[in-house]
Amino acid sequence: MGSVVKKRRKRMAKKKHRKLLKKTRVQRRRQGK
Repeated sequence: MGSVVKKRRKRMAKKKHRKLLKKTRVQRRRQGK
């Protein structure tokens, strides 16, 4: 069961990462970095 949970977490992490990238891009442009 442990391996199945890890696979699911990896898939979710990829989707969350994409959403985070969009938010961080806007913040970085506003900060001027």
